[in-house]
Amino acid sequence: MIPPAESLLKYGNPILVNKHAGKKSSKRHSLNASPLQAGHFLPSPPPPKDKPASTKVNKQDNEDILNAILPPREWVEGNKQWIQAVSSAVSTRTEVIQLEELLDTKIQQRQARETGICPIRRELYSQCFDELIRQVTINCAERGLLLLRVRDELQMTLAAYQTLYESSVAFGMRKALQAEQGKSDMEKRIADLESEREELKKQLDEQRAKCEAIEKRENEKQQLEEKKHNEEIQFLKETNQQLKVTKAVQHTVSTSLIIALPILTS
Repeated sequence: MIPPAESLLKYGNPILVNKHAGKKSSKRHSLNASPLQAGHFLPSPPPPKDKPASTKVNKQDNEDILNAILPPREWVEGNKQWIQAVSSAVSTRTEVIQLEELLDTKIQQRQARETGICPIRRELYSQCFDELIRQVTINCAERGLLLLRVRDELQMTLAAYQTLYESSVAFGMRKALQAEQGKSDMEKRIADLESEREELKKQLDEQRAKCEAIEKRENEKQQLEEKKHNEEIQFLKETNQQLKVTKAVQHTVSTSLIIALPILTS
């Protein structure tokens, strides 16, 4: 396991819990185990001077509360298992200012976004909040517990917002897929309707061509009928005229005969 990364939360000196990573020691959470002697860690601080019993009890209670609020972190390096609890040293005003400067530096180094959703910025501010809880708990355990409630409430609120965001994204994706599927169905229906329209248009053109052919044939037939009728009328007129001429000639002849008959008889 890789040792934990650097954090804005201030920790004490790492303590060796077990030399074999596969076996858990009964003193896993005990801070009285042998301290780390590696060169890259700070040496253990000298033992404090004797203080009244009540002060030692209050300090031990605060440390227990602090360890309960901010549990120690553990890791395995080689065949050794280490544990590191948060520092119980009282922070000064200068350290608070340094914490603020370190927070700004970390934000710039890790290129956290200034606005919007940014996991890096959230992680750094969470570490900074834990460090403030640590500093407050050392001076007043009750205030630290109250800040713990505030932190947990904020985390639950953020988790609820995250769940709501993920569900809304999933809902949006479902709606987008449904819209895409509906779009494909609608495009298919449009294609079918266009094909049907083309077929109907083709049938309409055929029917229109048939209608024009019928009209043309009927017009020609009507013209022939009219021509035939006109010819018949003209024939009848000529026949009537001839009959009139014949009748007039017959009348003239009959008149002449009537006139000529007495003369012949005398």
